[in-house]
Amino acid sequence: MRLRLTPRDTSFYDQFAASARNIVDAAEVLAQIVETRSVSERGALNQRMRDIEHANDEVTHEVMRKLNSTFVTPFDREDIYRLTAQLDDVVDYMEAAADLVLLYELDELPESTREVVQVLCKAAHATADAMPRLQGMKGLEEYWIEVNRLENEADQLYRRTVAKLFNGQYDALMAIKLKDLADQVEAAADALEDVADTVETIALKES
Repeated sequence: MRLRLTPRDTSFYDQFAASARNIVDAAEVLAQIVETRSVSERGALNQRMRDIEHANDEVTHEVMRKLNSTFVTPFDREDIYRLTAQLDDVVDYMEAAADLVLLYELDELPESTREVVQVLCKAAHATADAMPRLQGMKGLEEYWIEVNRLENEADQLYRRTVAKLFNGQYDALMAIKLKDLADQVEAAADALEDVADTVETIALKES
């Protein structure tokens, strides 16, 4: 462990945890959106998703403001910036997926797409559980291993989705719409893995 002689601002960890909680909220809202076929319910849920995305933007901006005004940070500034941006990306991708369901007026979604969203929920909860442990840099290895496993599962489901979309079951326009949605959901899974990979890098640097 590197010796530090200057006090560090630990409030960054609170912001990471807040962002991770927003990810859980976003994942759970997205899960409700892909399961319901009610237009009015989807509209209300989509507004909730936008509220979560705006709240997370505020967390991101607060971290950036603090980063610019804090002399000594808990770990490398570049890693703080990267982790903050990646946490924000996760919510952005989920918000984009929710918006597409509404804009494209998608009725019946492929089962594999709904399954990927369930994987996102698991990875989101794992991320939220891990963020408070970042301050002590302990008990994190199981987290990044699990998220990497979940991302591999999401990859397999995504490939299954794409194969089904272009096997003739859907007309061309609907296949394109559903692939757009699948791409955003898959991007959210990739972004959660990016968060886990950055946490691993930080933990290794700080050990």
